[in-house]
Amino acid sequence: MMGTTGLIFNEPLLWEMGAKGRTAISIPEQQVPSCPVDENLAGDGPDFPDLCEPDVVRHYTRLSHWNFSVDSGMYPLGSCTMKYNPRTNERQSSLPGIAGAHPLLPDGLNQGSLKMMYELERLLAEITGLEAVTLQPAAGAHGELTGMLIFHAYHSAKGNPRTKILIPDTAHGTNPASATLCGYASISVPSDENGIIDPETVRELMDEETAGIMVTNPNTLGLFENNIKQIASIVHAKGGLVYADGANMNAVIDVVNMKSIGVDVLHLNLHKTFSTPHGGGGPGAGPVCVTKDLERFLPVPRVIKDGNRYVLEENFPDSVGKMHAFHGNFGILVRAYSYILSMGSDLKKVSQYAVLNANYIKERLKDVYHLPYDSDCMHECVFTDKHLQTHKVSTLDLAKRLIDHGFHPPTVYFPLVVSGAIMIEPTETESKETIDQFIEAMRTIAREAAENPEILHQAPKNAKVRRLDETGAARKPRLAG
Repeated sequence: MMGTTGLIFNEPLLWEMGAKGRTAISIPEQQVPSCPVDENLAGDGPDFPDLCEPDVVRHYTRLSHWNFSVDSGMYPLGSCTMKYNPRTNERQSSLPGIAGAHPLLPDGLNQGSLKMMYELERLLAEITGLEAVTLQPAAGAHGELTGMLIFHAYHSAKGNPRTKILIPDTAHGTNPASATLCGYASISVPSDENGIIDPETVRELMDEETAGIMVTNPNTLGLFENNIKQIASIVHAKGGLVYADGANMNAVIDVVNMKSIGVDVLHLNLHKTFSTPHGGGGPGAGPVCVTKDLERFLPVPRVIKDGNRYVLEENFPDSVGKMHAFHGNFGILVRAYSYILSMGSDLKKVSQYAVLNANYIKERLKDVYHLPYDSDCMHECVFTDKHLQTHKVSTLDLAKRLIDHGFHPPTVYFPLVVSGAIMIEPTETESKETIDQFIEAMRTIAREAAENPEILHQAPKNAKVRRLDETGAARKPRLAG
């Protein structure tokens, strides 16, 4: 069934609505005598439109319906995990004592917040298998930068800062930028015919000038790097370190111990894996977990337990310094802490359901969409537009047509190693019924492409905004109406 058109309106501005003298409130009769206003304070006042209550309520309700949200439908965005997260986590983060706490409160007046951060660090250490954690980084790329600074500090302490870093072609796109900021030259590691890293390729590239490797695992193809332990051994043998981009940790929680597979540094996206849907420009949190040997390089200040008290300690001479003006994005930390405690041992099911849902979609669609790597995937699966091109239909056409079917489009044209990529991540929170609806929409679009491709070329038809000139919007954005 097509998405509804009944909620698409040509909505005017508030100042173009209403009529002079119309009001949305009833002011009670004054029971105190009026008092003249000082002439220095007198004036015309703000330019508020004259509106009745239904005008105001309907205006903002209609505007809200123009936006697709996680409360209105499924977000199959790959590598983004726009999942539903329990409302209770939002409630905890907005409690007055938490939301109103000033970041410069002295330790003695901030024991609850410090205790929560300390315990969250311990929980993340237990989940990953890495002994030490910093909560300072504000998001994933900030965590990557922190990890690379730790790499640089480690090698500098050994008297050999090194100059290069290995980055697979299936890594997240911000990895090279984070490495470059620390002075490293990025050396691309091509994936093999199975979409994962070949240890022999790493062996050929790894030398004493290479600081280590940045591995996204599971990678951006949604595949687990099965050779990671062998790769880590090769890197360690040359004195290098292994950095794991943990943005896809939601596929392996309580399934993979990161230290046991050879990871030295790992960043996590709390705003993706541990509550608070990623995307939309909101705040994030990218904690970094490290081995005991690298703990001394973590950013300051660090939360320390001193007897029964918690303090922020800055006396760590080997630290890479401060990564954030204050200690992380605290509201996101609270949400993650709440999420982990409420899930408990069921955190493993989060990963199991995420992997199950992705493989279900892969199997149900691989007969109509081209699957470049037909193997078990993790939390997301990647198709291409190879079959669609037969009908002169592209990935972008598919994405736009999905809007008409009532679904937010998946990630398109990423990862770059796959031409015309369609990356689908259903997350663990979508029901089989919802996923089946999505699958049926995808299959219907495949039939439409074969029978009447012009429908896809003209899509979307039922959205408030039709297809945009995305190149023009990027080069000449209109930031005001």
